[in-house]
Amino acid sequence: MSLEDKIRKEVVREYGDGYHAFGLNRVMGHIVGLLLFADEPLSLDEICQQLGRTKGVVSQIMRRLVERNLVRKVISTGTRKDYYEIHPNVFENAFRNNLELIRNNTRIAHRLKDLAEQSNDKSLAPLQLRLAEMARFYELTEEHYENFLKAWQSERQKLHSKFSRNGKKKTNAK
Repeated sequence: MSLEDKIRKEVVREYGDGYHAFGLNRVMGHIVGLLLFADEPLSLDEICQQLGRTKGVVSQIMRRLVERNLVRKVISTGTRKDYYEIHPNVFENAFRNNLELIRNNTRIAHRLKDLAEQSNDKSLAPLQLRLAEMARFYELTEEHYENFLKAWQSERQKLHSKFSRNGKKKTNAK
């Protein structure tokens, strides 16, 4: 097995484990890892073959990855096959997907907090405090996520300026 094959296998495995640790489908992580490694778009058939998975499973997961803007479909002239590549903003988009979950938790916290505050029942005071904490926790989390995204955009530009279009690090040749 070549070093490239070993690296690809490790990337695919680690992404599968990572997605599984977050409660997501392991195969979803395998697909993301495979597409991160691929330098050209892959067809659904190629993805299935390389991962040893059925087309039905991969197709279903691929739709979810496209919906989450982690993978994108690529049009290839002269063929009716679907080709896929990693979304250029895959990491930012994954983070934004998390941010949307945080925003949803903030909305839930505010709705429940407002509901609990409508009561004058003193026995609900502990619940009211916990819901106020929940709301503030998620508000603060949103603020930090948004600040992180601003910082990330600057960092991403720096990284892209260091690398050429083909992914190779730029050198200062004279």
